[in-house]
Amino acid sequence: MLSDIVKRNRSYRRFYQNKPIDRTELIELVGLARLCPTGRNLQPLKFFISNDELLNAKIYPSLAWAGYIKGWDGPEEGERPSAYIVVMEDQRLSASTQWDQGIMAQTIMLGAVEKGLGGCIIASVRKEELNKLLNLPEYLKVALVLALGYPKEEVVIEPMPSDGSVVYWRDSQGVHHVPKRSLDDLIVG
Repeated sequence: MLSDIVKRNRSYRRFYQNKPIDRTELIELVGLARLCPTGRNLQPLKFFISNDELLNAKIYPSLAWAGYIKGWDGPEEGERPSAYIVVMEDQRLSASTQWDQGIMAQTIMLGAVEKGLGGCIIASVRKEELNKLLNLPEYLKVALVLALGYPKEEVVIEPMPSDGSVVYWRDSQGVHHVPKRSLDDLIVG
């Protein structure tokens, strides 16, 4: 059921790096994004797929991880994603794609969960650095990076605390806790 997939779709930041994801599976995930609606049907997003260990090691430093977790610079070697899908705007088609980015990124992540994978949508990216690394033509601009792998961590949803803090945290066992507003807080009419 879709509700089960949505509940399992968390932002995972630690993976079994040594478990590869086949390129065919990654192409299937991009195929889901291809079917999504887009603003004015422009279809302006392009995708760069990497499941290569050496290239992944070069992509990794261009990403920022879990800003609320102070003193944690991201997953350590052995816990890093085994694949990335870099989402790019084709500037020849549109330079305003944030809605398309969200729709397609979420669709890919839901498809990943269905395959037993997990991931994290990363918008905090050193984009110019990544554009150069991937040797992209000038008209393609990095928008997001989807980090993918087999999750190595547990992520649980918690009720929003009384002080309204949205800050996620890790407990002493490494379980990642994410506060969420109640349904009553979201529905206004």
